[in-house]
Amino acid sequence: MRIGIIGSGHIGGTLTRRLRTLGHEVTVANSRGPETLTSLTEETGATAGTVEQAVDGADLVVVAIPLLAVPSLPSPIFEGKVVVDANNYYPQRDGDVAELLDRSLSSSRWTADHLKGARVVKTFNNIQAQHLLEQGRPAGDADRIGLPVAGDDAEAKQMVMELVDALGFDPVDAGTLDGSWRQQPDTPVYGTDRNAEGVRKGLAEARP
Repeated sequence: MRIGIIGSGHIGGTLTRRLRTLGHEVTVANSRGPETLTSLTEETGATAGTVEQAVDGADLVVVAIPLLAVPSLPSPIFEGKVVVDANNYYPQRDGDVAELLDRSLSSSRWTADHLKGARVVKTFNNIQAQHLLEQGRPAGDADRIGLPVAGDDAEAKQMVMELVDALGFDPVDAGTLDGSWRQQPDTPVYGTDRNAEGVRKGLAEARP
């Protein structure tokens, strides 16, 4: 696939490495410009680009940036795109967003509201970058980590679940974007590296 990655930090950089290893064509962008991505592109063979270049022609786009930066993205270019929301809301970093503080809105729904027309799917937000890099396992391995995948678009969700599986993790259907608060920080599945059954249990145990 042609994959665009917006964000070159812990998760964005890790996914650039992992997805290139799987043979995907990756264009990565960040807020500082393509010229700051030389080290990552030389290491991985990915292409450095602008946000627009990362999105243009991509089959799938990963957004892995501070949540407070999402409203600054050029929303129209995401129309119709499958967008993986790998972000989390951290009030100490992102500031006070009333509907996220009281959890009346999930952070992925908030993101989808800003990227109107995008087919948003939430995943990769509850695992540490180092574990995403190193702990992928073959299907059926007893130590395989489960990752929750939430979204409203069934086709987009299936595409992302297949990608999660290819990376060595068990995708767990976590329901809709509105229900994706169950995989946000301070929930049972956040940062706990549960297997698929443990993820299902943790999602069911989550409380607002």
